[in-house]
Amino acid sequence: MGKYLLRRILQMIPVVLGTTLLIYALVFALPGDPVKAMFGDKPVNEAVAAQIRAEYNLDKPFVVQYLLFLKNALTLDFGKTFAGQEVIDVIGRAFPVTIKLAIMAFCFEAIFGVVFGIISGLKKGKWYDSVILVVSLLLISVPTFVTGFVMQYFLGVEWRILPVTAGANPGFLDLLMPAMVLGSVSMAYIIRLSRTEISSNKSEDYVRTARAKGMTNGQVTLRHILRNSLIPVVTYLGSDIGALMGGAMITERIFNIQGVGNTLYQGILRGEGTLVVSIVTIMVMIFVICNLVVDMLYAVLDPRIRYA
Repeated sequence: MGKYLLRRILQMIPVVLGTTLLIYALVFALPGDPVKAMFGDKPVNEAVAAQIRAEYNLDKPFVVQYLLFLKNALTLDFGKTFAGQEVIDVIGRAFPVTIKLAIMAFCFEAIFGVVFGIISGLKKGKWYDSVILVVSLLLISVPTFVTGFVMQYFLGVEWRILPVTAGANPGFLDLLMPAMVLGSVSMAYIIRLSRTEISSNKSEDYVRTARAKGMTNGQVTLRHILRNSLIPVVTYLGSDIGALMGGAMITERIFNIQGVGNTLYQGILRGEGTLVVSIVTIMVMIFVICNLVVDMLYAVLDPRIRYA
């Protein structure tokens, strides 16, 4: 297990380097000049523009810019934005909001997805199984922004149950509706995945053997069916944490949440290469760490899985 853990940690290094290099190259290749855009409709002062480019290393080749970014990132010095703010301060204001939103969406999709998936899988063919499947298919088919606007209208405007927008300093109730919207599609996938795995494992030989040995239905379900069925669900949930943070951009725009998605969107529009790559680097780190934790959980869920 120790060797496997060390090997996975070493594998994280090229993943992070490759992702940051790709994102930095894409931002570098964006059309337009962000320095000239800072002047707006005013004439460009070439002396001032040259000074800004030198300050932000924009006058250096792409490879040099990227290596300087990596060097500074090792000490959590991500530089400054074009507005003169420290990038780490901008990230520090945006990330807590998005992390809170992602955790709430994760809990929503994990709890309701697994519960409804278990009900649907254990009671396959019943009327509520059909209802759950239709609702999950509807959530998958409808775009997120449509779901968001529908929930805003009914839960916020018509019934006044939850706030319509989150605002600058959102609390639990402010983020509850955005979290439901953000986690709705993943919840639908988890329902269908859980249902498929449970209905498949119910007919396995080890389940029939357990029942033949005198175990009750509850013991068979908890110890054998659910434990083996949740392995692909845990895999999906682990990879979905990073997707929730990255996919929060649309949700944050709908509900006016000042989080990572909104900050990343504004950074792309302004050509803030350092800001964009810094946010993506942190998100990649969160993603690979979550996947590492999921791999460690495999051995807990299924004793047959052992890593050399």
